[in-house]
Amino acid sequence: MKKILKVIILIMLIPISICLFFLIDGYMYYRKEITKMSIEKLIEEVENKINYSPIEDIPKIHIDAVIAVEDHRFYKHHGIDLIAILRAIKHDIEARNFAEGGSTITQQVAKNNYFTQDKTIRRKVAEMFMAFKIENTLEKDKILELYLNTSYFGSGYYTIKDASLGYFSKNLQELNSNECIILAGILNAPSVYNPNDNILLSKQREKQVLNKLIKYDYLTKSEANKIIEESNK
Repeated sequence: MKKILKVIILIMLIPISICLFFLIDGYMYYRKEITKMSIEKLIEEVENKINYSPIEDIPKIHIDAVIAVEDHRFYKHHGIDLIAILRAIKHDIEARNFAEGGSTITQQVAKNNYFTQDKTIRRKVAEMFMAFKIENTLEKDKILELYLNTSYFGSGYYTIKDASLGYFSKNLQELNSNECIILAGILNAPSVYNPNDNILLSKQREKQVLNKLIKYDYLTKSEANKIIEESNK
């Protein structure tokens, strides 16, 4: 009986030890990167960009679209979204493939500014620690502002203003609703959805984003239809 108990304890200790290893390794990675550049220093560097845009200059429809399609619980979670993570794990198990998934906007800010794009457990754990740090340091709107000024929009554009000028030759305040939604749709896969390279896929993505806006009560169906009509003119 004692031997069986020892085996059971050993079996239980193995996954616990593995989890502890990844947690400690990820935390040390996080500490290394946050020591190199504090959140305050990051903000200073981003705000010094030539085409930096404060959140009050970004059209509301674009902000709503980004939240709806990228992280609809953004204003409710504290850096990570456990529901999205569990859904992503379920999808990975079904697909028998380790794919990136479940990242919040805050985690994407962490990844874009502190870490590589490598899909490793170490980086993912470090990204979560960094997301908690960002959430404990900044207001939600500031996090969103950082996201839209440090994300890749395809075609060499790394800020929302760059993308607005590059794709539509317009300042942010001049964008119409469907242009704002197209820009929001690009973020998930810039090489796939940017209108310079894939106008048809860009239009399809716009409809997906509109459906999310309807689903999460940012737009009514009639309002979304009007935007599609404008887009087709």
